[in-house]
Amino acid sequence: MTTNKKRIWGWMFFDWASQPYHTLLITFIFGPYFVSEVMNDPVLGQEYWGWMLTISGILIALFAPVLGSVVDNRPSKNPWMILFSLMIIVGSAYLWLAVPNSSQVVLILLFFGIGLMGIEFATIITNSILPDLGPKRDVGQISGNGWAFGYLGGIIALAIMMLFFAETETGKTYLNIDPLFGLNPENREGTRFVGPFCAFWYLIFMIPFFMWVRPDEMRGTDNVKKNNGNLYQVVSADLKTILANFSNVAKSRSLAAYLLSSMFYRDALAGIFAFGGIYAAGVLGWSITQLGIFGILALVCGIIATIIGGYCDKKIGPKIVILISIIVLILTGLIILSTSLEEVLFIPVKEGSSLPHISFWICGCLIGAVGGTLQASSRTMMVIQAIKGRYTEAFGLYALAGKATSFLAPFLIAVVTNISGDQRLGISPVILLALIGLILLYWVKPDGDENLNS
Repeated sequence: MTTNKKRIWGWMFFDWASQPYHTLLITFIFGPYFVSEVMNDPVLGQEYWGWMLTISGILIALFAPVLGSVVDNRPSKNPWMILFSLMIIVGSAYLWLAVPNSSQVVLILLFFGIGLMGIEFATIITNSILPDLGPKRDVGQISGNGWAFGYLGGIIALAIMMLFFAETETGKTYLNIDPLFGLNPENREGTRFVGPFCAFWYLIFMIPFFMWVRPDEMRGTDNVKKNNGNLYQVVSADLKTILANFSNVAKSRSLAAYLLSSMFYRDALAGIFAFGGIYAAGVLGWSITQLGIFGILALVCGIIATIIGGYCDKKIGPKIVILISIIVLILTGLIILSTSLEEVLFIPVKEGSSLPHISFWICGCLIGAVGGTLQASSRTMMVIQAIKGRYTEAFGLYALAGKATSFLAPFLIAVVTNISGDQRLGISPVILLALIGLILLYWVKPDGDENLNS
């Protein structure tokens, strides 16, 4: 297979276009803003945020395998990418209405969830394109470079928001200027602009993807079934394919172990991403400006680590990279759990000490480094474990694995936070989930199960 560089760049632009949804909306700007000001109660806000992620995760888990089969068995992927892109754009843009102490909390969370589902479903399709971008030996490096490129986009988007729009406590941006376009800092319009900003960012930077990747021209390895029957026949055929997919999982101990392992460690990673910024805002009292700088630092570390991880993925294989990343994730979770304004690693510190903040800065670097590396190597491993030629279906199952228990992290965080009334204890379930994923990785074959492709 030859490598088409323009097509690879177009594919990587999806990571660039979609990364701000994760970076700006989930982790560093909108999530903390929702908890601290839209809800005006950090503990209750973290609980509501957890329920929103729980419900979204369940819906994604239910529809992901169906989507994978339906898309693989249709001659065109473009209509699906357009539909999911519209979900992302509309879901992001609506967040402009998230005013402080809002009476529309349910609608805000609903539209956020719509955008989140759009991101996840679009990712299933773009991940399935990965094996067609180059020779198998290069897939890991291409995947890593894609995550690094996405992180770079996240840094630039976050920097633009911090420098020109998001207001600090003084009402000025980080450049000490008024938010652009006459946005009113008293109504937090600069911070609320993050929703429309992410929508516009995605709209503009998906153009290279649709121009250069052309998903419908990349179906040489997929067994497209042109179902021309009535709706009942089409749905029946897709359901049979889905059942066959689950049957294949049952036949392969390695594939089953990998899907189960990734189910837990990706849930743990998503939990830290979703609640890390909220935790820093609630426990350490960080402002949106501090969180923005924290995010930029995390993404810079992520770019460096992901490029290195992609190289290691190519040289030693994705399993070792995943193993190391999970161990670092567990250690990071323990540091976060043991850090508050009064103590670090459960050791008391003097009042006003900078050690808790330094500790969390370090955690930010580790989260950024682990996040991209773990996710990039994980999708490389899925390519290795999948049945050749059925990659959209495989990534539908991969998305199911990622979301089947994705409600667990936010659900457990919401429940533990509610019971304990303590944000710090609320973050503890992610450590257990990562540990389970680490144990299950033992049964995963580095080169996949050859019986599936025999």
